[in-house]
Amino acid sequence: MKGESAGLIIGISIGVVIGVVLAITALFCFGYHRKRPQIGNSSSRRAATIPIRANGADSCTILSDSTLGPDPESPVKSGRNGMSLWLDGFKKSSMVSASGIPEYSYKDLQKATYNFTTLIGQGAFGPVYKAQMSTGETVAVKVLATNSKQGEKEFHTEVMLLGRLHHRNLVNLVGYCAEKGQHMLVYVYMSKGSLASHLYSEENGALGWDLRVHIALDVARGLEYLHDGAVPPVIHRDIKSSNILLDESMRARVADFGLSREEMVDKHAAIRGTYGYLDPEYISSGSFTKKSDVYSYGVLLFELIAGRNPQQGLMEYVELAAMNTEGKVGWEEIVDSRLEGKCDFQELNEVAALAYKCINRAPRKRPSMRDIVQVLTRILKSRHHKNHHHKKSLSATTDEVSIDVDQTENKNYVTDHRRDESIDSVADMYDL
Repeated sequence: MKGESAGLIIGISIGVVIGVVLAITALFCFGYHRKRPQIGNSSSRRAATIPIRANGADSCTILSDSTLGPDPESPVKSGRNGMSLWLDGFKKSSMVSASGIPEYSYKDLQKATYNFTTLIGQGAFGPVYKAQMSTGETVAVKVLATNSKQGEKEFHTEVMLLGRLHHRNLVNLVGYCAEKGQHMLVYVYMSKGSLASHLYSEENGALGWDLRVHIALDVARGLEYLHDGAVPPVIHRDIKSSNILLDESMRARVADFGLSREEMVDKHAAIRGTYGYLDPEYISSGSFTKKSDVYSYGVLLFELIAGRNPQQGLMEYVELAAMNTEGKVGWEEIVDSRLEGKCDFQELNEVAALAYKCINRAPRKRPSMRDIVQVLTRILKSRHHKNHHHKKSLSATTDEVSIDVDQTENKNYVTDHRRDESIDSVADMYDL
């Protein structure tokens, strides 16, 4: 018995010693990992290929993010101790590192922005700077305001989401920086700025109707990808003209994913977004769905049609017009005066009727983004067909005119020839 007791005690002692050694080793590894610098040299970590990316600058400050009521999504809770907050910070850092997005050092971005003096915009997230990287690449650097706790959450959301979302009509992330207490997002520079700056700034001149429809289709395709192409689906939650950015060719990209959420997460979070674009159903129920994005997109369509800010009575203006149009035809009265009547009114009525369906009070009656893409594609194909037919008609008319001219010339030649013959005959008679 004594031998067995002694063996048991020895076994327990060995187990305790091994457990203590493993615990010490784990703590050492944990501390070592914490001390490792988060950000390496960007030149060694840059991705082989850089996805298409839009400028994060919000060059129109008319529209801004708004929070309605308290925000339970805030990452900091008052009743939590320092250790739990420290662990949360470690988890977030690990998540961002695992996003697959290339990292930049603070010094790289400081040098590229000439010590952050090349300011090109100011958004709710913070200031935006134009930067020239050592590779010759022009980028836009969006810097999180240091006192913004909600902005820090949006920073992590955008990095994690855009690590897996890639589409030609989305603003894809080039890189980020999370060093020295700073959080920065890096995008390819978009020379044409935001859609809002073109709709409301006198410097850029009016957008033509044809271009407005193309922009609407680009945005719809980006949202269709989020809703139906991403796995799991993503709801943007902040569609507005200042979050639509334009490249050199005036192709539109959906930007600013700070408020975006995967469809699978809790849909009863704090109401976030921008006044004028928010789905009334979302405001009343607190539940956001894909149809909440569809409503915001419908407001954006009317903004493209009317050239009027949603925060300055656009929807009241639309509802008054709808009383006369019954939502189908007669939308000419709300068209942007800057277009000076230079638009296809049939297209105008079709786009406006589509937009009116998008803002239906009942979410189930709104079309899906896939339906919207199909309608706008059909409108543009019809336009192309009409233009092609018109060119063929002009060509045929030109041919007819040339044929008539040739025939007239031939007739004149025959007449002149006969006139010459008759004159010669009379002369012969005189000679005789």
